[in-house]
Amino acid sequence: MQLDILEIQKIIPHRFPFLLIDKVVELEPNQKLVAIKNVSVNEHFFVGHFPEEKVMPGVLIIEAMAQAGCIYFYYSKNLQGKKLIYYLAKTTAKFIAPVVPGDQLRIEITTVKLLPKAGFIDTKAYVKDKLVAEAEIGFGIKEV
Repeated sequence: MQLDILEIQKIIPHRFPFLLIDKVVELEPNQKLVAIKNVSVNEHFFVGHFPEEKVMPGVLIIEAMAQAGCIYFYYSKNLQGKKLIYYLAKTTAKFIAPVVPGDQLRIEITTVKLLPKAGFIDTKAYVKDKLVAEAEIGFGIKEV
């Protein structure tokens, strides 16, 4: 299954400038999700991080991973049509290489453990075939 930006916006509430997933290129509920974030030189955060040598902040890489994880959870738990609020519970992260303008961040999500209203996912972010960041993310949800 693939999702475009309009389908993503139906699932997560984030909007510009904080929507950090451009598309989902692969989705197998309870198995795997692959999402794409195109990193443009026009991103608002590059104005101050860092003007002379632009680098995508690690916290925003984690946020992109978390947003992809929300989409993964939404389909893995068959929550289509429900409005949810996600709470980040736990993150352990490792950053390996910088992400810069022009990069395409490929985020891969797999399950560690999914519960009815919470979950733990393993996330990896790549630029081309190079691992640039990885994290285990835990979260909870609330239906609104």
